[in-house]
Amino acid sequence: MITVLLTAAGVVLLAAGPVMVAQGLLGRHNVTRELTHQKIAFPPGGLPAPLARYADAPVRTGIQARAYSDLIAGHVAKATGGRTYAEIAQECMTAGRDDERLERLRQTAFMGQTLRGALLGAYQAWQVTALVIGLGALVALVGLVFLALAAHLG
Repeated sequence: MITVLLTAAGVVLLAAGPVMVAQGLLGRHNVTRELTHQKIAFPPGGLPAPLARYADAPVRTGIQARAYSDLIAGHVAKATGGRTYAEIAQECMTAGRDDERLERLRQTAFMGQTLRGALLGAYQAWQVTALVIGLGALVALVGLVFLALAAHLG
């Protein structure tokens, strides 16, 4: 009875593992395709030291998307004096939306944070695909172990 259970579990896990790996790889391909379609590229120079290795590189991976979001965060912080969108929006409401400079700053903060959020979403998707690929490989390995154990016991 235990041999049958080990064999059944092994077969199911061995079948599920490659499916998970394939889905993870497909997810990575989709993230890369979407980032490539956006035609985002790092500037050729003037990058902060931690991002210098990305100079003139297109954004095609989740890791690059996160790095570019960091670049945007720096630009937004510089433009807003470190204030958040919510803080600037509150200032706009207090000023009655009559201050054009403050209104432009609010829009800059909003657009920057929105772009940053989208890029961080791509980074998170990239990380999830790595998890799915790794778990798929582990599931397949456990399936092989179960089958080997069943063969040994049978």
